[in-house]
Amino acid sequence: MEERRKINRTEYHSNSVIVVCETEQKLYVEVENVSPLGMGVHAPADCPDILGKDIIIITETLIMYALVNRMEKLEDGSFIVGIEAKKFTDEVLKYLFEHIG
Repeated sequence: MEERRKINRTEYHSNSVIVVCETEQKLYVEVENVSPLGMGVHAPADCPDILGKDIIIITETLIMYALVNRMEKLEDGSFIVGIEAKKFTDEVLKYLFEHIG
C-alpha cells in the first residue's frame, strides 16, 4: 500500500466518538494512531459509508475536525478509516460549545 501521510503517526489507542457533521450521527470507534494532521481509526462492520464526509472525532484527550479520506474494509467486515485534519470553522466550534459540557 502506498504511504499517503505527510507526517508519521504515533500509536495511540483510544475509544472515541465520531460525529458526522452533515447528519450529527454518532459512531463509536477506536483510534489506532494519531498525528497533528490526521488519525487512523478502526470502525465496526456496521459503520456507514463516511468517505468524503466532514467529521468531528472526540478521543479521551483531544478533539479533531477532519475529512474522511480513506475507508478500507477488513476481512472481518470492520473498517480502517483514515482521516485528515481540517482547520476548525466557526460553525464547528459553535457546535462543539453547544454540545459538549
